[in-house]
Amino acid sequence: MSDLAIGGTGIVALLVLLAVRMPVGIAMCVVGFTGIAILGGWSAALLRLGSTPFEHSYNFQLSVLPLFVLMGHFAMVSGLSRDAYVAAHAWIGHWRGGLASATILACSGFAAVSGSSVASAATMGAVTLPEMRKYGYDPRLATGCVAAGGTLGILIPPSTGFIIYALLTEQSVGRLFMAGVVPGLILTALFILTIYVLTRLDAKLGPAAPRVAVAERWRALRGAAALAAVVALVIGGIYLGVFTPTEAASVGALLTVLVALARGRLTRTTFIEAMIETARTTAFIFLILIGAFFFGPFLALSGVPQLLSAGIESIDAAPIFVLAAILVLYIFLGMFLEGFAMIVLTLPIVFPVIVHLGYDPIWFGVIMVIVIEMGLISPPVGVNVYVVKGIAGDVPMRDVFAGIMPFWIALIVCLAIVVAFPGLSLTLPNAMYGR
Repeated sequence: MSDLAIGGTGIVALLVLLAVRMPVGIAMCVVGFTGIAILGGWSAALLRLGSTPFEHSYNFQLSVLPLFVLMGHFAMVSGLSRDAYVAAHAWIGHWRGGLASATILACSGFAAVSGSSVASAATMGAVTLPEMRKYGYDPRLATGCVAAGGTLGILIPPSTGFIIYALLTEQSVGRLFMAGVVPGLILTALFILTIYVLTRLDAKLGPAAPRVAVAERWRALRGAAALAAVVALVIGGIYLGVFTPTEAASVGALLTVLVALARGRLTRTTFIEAMIETARTTAFIFLILIGAFFFGPFLALSGVPQLLSAGIESIDAAPIFVLAAILVLYIFLGMFLEGFAMIVLTLPIVFPVIVHLGYDPIWFGVIMVIVIEMGLISPPVGVNVYVVKGIAGDVPMRDVFAGIMPFWIALIVCLAIVVAFPGLSLTLPNAMYGR
């Protein structure tokens, strides 16, 4: 059997293991180890088995992951997420669809301290869905805006999606964080515009809440000052070169702990829960990454990525059409694969093609994260949809999926804008780090 045939067989075997519900990290380890043993010998495979898990778990760069995850958990404990929603509610809740728009703004604010879409959707859903129900919001709009707003958690930095992409492609985490800022703001605006259009077409979808007194608005805004300060110090510190991303994650985790302590919300129980959840999330991500560092070298040995690059080079088509085909494939895969799994499974094959076509890898990282966001709310596997369904148990699943469709279209528009205007993603990182 040729090397290419072995590579193709390995890909099929991986898909079969995923179909029988084997965890993606373990499936990639099994296929990668076996493939390396066949192509490079058992000594090479055993050497990698003994060194890879330790090398990549011990990698100092990877410490940014648990620190940002920890920061997100302490932000929830300290009530920063509720502060963001209360402030947005006070200022725009009296608009038609204002509570839904406030939910999007609160999600974008919380995204800047959490880095996780699922955490954003779960936290903000618990805070905002009861409030929207109280004022008679249509369940489709209420659940849809929470599921969609949660996706901002992996686009607005800090983002676990960007961190994983950086580690797999050897790109700068700092550049990727800065690249996500403007697209994140654009997507936030598109989500709010979507709500505006929907409620203009049908005012019953999102009735206006009572107007809040001016004094109460400023009080609510002052309440969100702690969140603004944490975001400014963490993201601003990275932009100004005061912190590396890893140092910024440490500072952010410390600041959220101090806020929780100052507010009297950090108890022994909440501290232990935050540490356990951080460990669980970190272990899940690390297992996938270790699997990727087995599967990627196996594919490289088989020659599959090189064959694809050569095949694309022989196609007489403009690079934009090849990129469009890749994005369509990703949108399809996002309907069935979890986001992190999709990154680690496909990047060893797709990334060399993107580089060969001459596209900027930082810009493509932003595109990857937007496509992952689409997968988070795409039927039938959209993780955020199931998270929101778990909070709004009485809302039928079909209504939740119906509610996210306008926001899914907004994600398509955002993707098209970022593809058409690369400068939106690259201006900040180029200004900070140089070209």
